[in-house]
Amino acid sequence: MTANALTPGIVSGRLPPDELGTNFSDLHPKLDDHEALVAADRCYFCHDAPCITACPTDINIPLFIRQISTGTPEAAAKTILSQNILGGMCARVCPTETLCEQACVRETAEGKPVRIGELQRYATDRLMDKGIHPFSRAASTGRRVAVVGAGPAGLACAHRLAMKGHDVVIHDARPKAGGLNEFGIAAYKSTGGYAQKEVEWLMQIGGITVKTGVALGAGLTLDGLKAEYDAVFLGIGLAGVNALGAEGEDKTGVMDAVEFIAELRQAGDLSKLPVGRDVVVIGGGMTAIDAAVQAKLLGALNVTLVYRRGRDRMNASPFEQDLAASKGVRIVTNASPVRVIGNGSLREIEFEYTDDALKPTGQTFRLAADQVFKAIGQTLEGSGALALEGRKIAVSGAGRTSVAGVWAGGDCASGGDDLTVTAVAEGRDAAEDIHTSLMAEG
Repeated sequence: MTANALTPGIVSGRLPPDELGTNFSDLHPKLDDHEALVAADRCYFCHDAPCITACPTDINIPLFIRQISTGTPEAAAKTILSQNILGGMCARVCPTETLCEQACVRETAEGKPVRIGELQRYATDRLMDKGIHPFSRAASTGRRVAVVGAGPAGLACAHRLAMKGHDVVIHDARPKAGGLNEFGIAAYKSTGGYAQKEVEWLMQIGGITVKTGVALGAGLTLDGLKAEYDAVFLGIGLAGVNALGAEGEDKTGVMDAVEFIAELRQAGDLSKLPVGRDVVVIGGGMTAIDAAVQAKLLGALNVTLVYRRGRDRMNASPFEQDLAASKGVRIVTNASPVRVIGNGSLREIEFEYTDDALKPTGQTFRLAADQVFKAIGQTLEGSGALALEGRKIAVSGAGRTSVAGVWAGGDCASGGDDLTVTAVAEGRDAAEDIHTSLMAEG
């Protein structure tokens, strides 16, 4: 953001440090022991629990809540982590309000579900705070597996493979592991350096080596990996960013929302992070919400989120939309950007209203803006010779690609819904399939 920081209107220190600290405090503070017991007591412990079906990682939710209610939160954590090794982070960022909690019988009957996400965090935090890693590594198989991408899918795959006795080497383009958990989610959802703590805890399984600053296609080739390792898993995410397709979008002040979020997550001093006075975010997903809310929390006076479809079509959940509105973000729907206006630097952005079929109506409006964030989706980079399905790597079964010996999962692979919890499930399941395949080879 260095160049943009010199643009008039984009400055740092809009709010004093103490106010920034309050603004970026934990969105959902952890439950204490009494609160956890009260929350757990509301669970019906359904035999055929719909919340399990709604969880992409199939966590036995009634079991872990019962374990909390009987005073054994560490056992509850093992129940969670056996299915979702990143259960602590997922408890913080997973849209539980549209998954397990929406399916909760209490939600159906009373409109107030069991606080599943917060209970999951309570259990996993208790175990991790004690430094306990409840899994042990099997005897070495002598097999080596390369994992490309140290995000949720790659980490989940690596842990399960290491647990099975394989040696795993993770390659990642970033300077440290974590992927979107470290670089791509709102700072108020994961506080206190939790993403790195979780990675360090996960590595206690042993058998995993991490190589950072190494990207597929930049000195690292699929053919080279296949020659060196017995299997390859790709969890490379979506590194490219879609263009707006609007005239003048190359003007100073227009930047990628993912870059803004990553810079914010890595900032040691938020008071030094520049933000505009009039900020416009374009998009309707979680990235757009995270960028808009955080711009407001940094002290932007006016923040407007503009989405080309209606609110009911936004990928961001109603909870996230309401969160944005509660922080003072204005949401404008059924409008697409057509022109970025300014003499070198951004001054305004023009939109045209669209109907439900995304057809232009001919009606336009302008928003004052000194900073615009693009959050309109990301694209795949570095897929090489792998067959694609749409804009993602085509996979079948548990992540098998068109190339023998190569698996893929997470945001880069077809069929998923771009959620952290889904990426974990896909990485885990691919690891099981890789293990079966390697053992069948004898």
